[in-house]
Amino acid sequence: MTTIAVVTAGLSQPSSTRLLADKLAAAVSVALPDVKIEVIELRDLAVDVTKNMLTGFPSPALRAAIDTVTTADGLIAVTPVFTASYSGLFKSFFDVLDQKALDGKPVLVGATGGTERHSLVLDFALRPLFAYLRAEPVATAVYAASSDWASPGDLDKRASRAGREFASRLSSDSPAGAPESGFVPFEQLLAGG
Repeated sequence: MTTIAVVTAGLSQPSSTRLLADKLAAAVSVALPDVKIEVIELRDLAVDVTKNMLTGFPSPALRAAIDTVTTADGLIAVTPVFTASYSGLFKSFFDVLDQKALDGKPVLVGATGGTERHSLVLDFALRPLFAYLRAEPVATAVYAASSDWASPGDLDKRASRAGREFASRLSSDSPAGAPESGFVPFEQLLAGG
């Protein structure tokens, strides 16, 4: 069975960010029926994330969330847009992960915001974050503006496409974390290897 961690950073309840995360998870479930979805609501862990950043020690609840993300076969990560980028809570959660925790992990990214003008956050903020963490975002990312919820037909199509791409990546023969042919880690180059 394939396990997918869904990290959602919406602050309100209900949250359009959670709604988009659920829509993406449902699209993946349709494309890849034998899947287990585990949702992590970062709003419930906000204090724990902050304390971990200050002390370096995760609470049991945060440790469980970190373990869910790091052991999952794939990750769906959805954030609201604040000041033209991902939320601080979203970034802080990924800051407390070990830098190698997402190596080679397939990621489906999504974001929500008030207007369409923030849709580029997917490419100028989220993709670089996951590239830095050496994760592998799928080609289609999904942004949902407030207007998308009024008539979600196009949003459903985008979510379905992204879900199919993500499911295809998860079911491919190449194992997550497999190094590229000829790739030498920087640490090894520095060590003269």
